[in-house]
Amino acid sequence: MKTIYLLTAALCLLITTNAFAQQDSAAAQKAWMEYMTPGPNHQSMAKADGDWITDMTFWERPGAPPTKATGTCTNKMILGGRYQDSRFTATMMGMPFEGIGTLAYDNSRKVFISSWIDNMSTGMMILEGRWNQDAMALELNGKVKDPVSGKEMNIREVMKWKDDGHQLMEMYRTADGKEFKEMEINFTRK
Repeated sequence: MKTIYLLTAALCLLITTNAFAQQDSAAAQKAWMEYMTPGPNHQSMAKADGDWITDMTFWERPGAPPTKATGTCTNKMILGGRYQDSRFTATMMGMPFEGIGTLAYDNSRKVFISSWIDNMSTGMMILEGRWNQDAMALELNGKVKDPVSGKEMNIREVMKWKDDGHQLMEMYRTADGKEFKEMEINFTRK
């Protein structure tokens, strides 16, 4: 009798555990599908796909005369529309410049993430932030290490879509506790 009772209890436990596992599995599958499926933010990113002419202005420090350069940028959604790959080329300070950026929207964390590498550094800049509806801009923040001072600096990037053919990117750096505009890039669609 005791054996039958133990077998019945074990069977009930197995059935209950299996039912919960199926529910957990269904919930997990739903969560993963939501996480991996491109959504409205990815569709907004894709609107910037294509070839662009870039007019760049740089300031080394507050009040310094600007340095200007022109170049090109090609944006393309990759990996099934989940990420945007950006390729930049220009001549800056008499030297060829190449840069690669990736823009992502993380469905789980509800944040945009940007990475940047180029041939004028060995570091990687990673910024993250959210869409600012009031400013109609994507605002990203992060830190980079200043190779001159060795100190970390706060970086803020603001991307504004003026219309389908024009974008503006502004980058701000905090030095000595004060933020100043370090770079501005005007993008015009080819």
